[in-house]
Amino acid sequence: MNADHTRVREFFAPRADGWDTRFPDDAPAFAAAVAELGLRLGDAVLDAGCGTGRALPALREAVGPGGTVLGADLTPEMLHAAARAGRDRSAALALADVARLPLRAASLDAAFAAGLVAHLPDPGDGLRELARVVRPDGWLALFHPIGRAALAARQGREITSDDLRAETNLGPLLKSAGWHLVSYADEDARFLALAVRRSPTA
Repeated sequence: MNADHTRVREFFAPRADGWDTRFPDDAPAFAAAVAELGLRLGDAVLDAGCGTGRALPALREAVGPGGTVLGADLTPEMLHAAARAGRDRSAALALADVARLPLRAASLDAAFAAGLVAHLPDPGDGLRELARVVRPDGWLALFHPIGRAALAARQGREITSDDLRAETNLGPLLKSAGWHLVSYADEDARFLALAVRRSPTA
């Protein structure tokens, strides 16, 4: 396990048990973001960096019993918390690095990622790996239940020009990783960027 992985696990592991109680009112925001992803019955979708799995029930509802829902996270304690909450009934959970997924190329219709980009050691690598496993014309949702300004205020910091989630930074980052940014919303109550997987020949 490299140093970046160690830092991520050290941050999330002690917070896993109380994670959902810290943010008890986020479920509607997760469900609304999943709805905008436009999943169809029977689709295959990944929750990348799923944490305690708050998006998994909405993803399961969107793809139906015939669809495939996977939840991948780097921190075992977060996956254990997801299972204790019963969210393993909505998805298969896997301990996995989002930058090295144990999935075939183009095997998914979409990927959902809540709060992921800021925790990736190399965001470009992580987004390229998501592009690898999502089929051409498939979708990616980058989500957070509050916007950048509200999150910065919660954390007691200022937003800087190098913020990866700023539209001027995120669009080129996604493009270099094989995605096209289609819509961008950064509001107090949510952050949601939707991107489509570009064809390899595009």
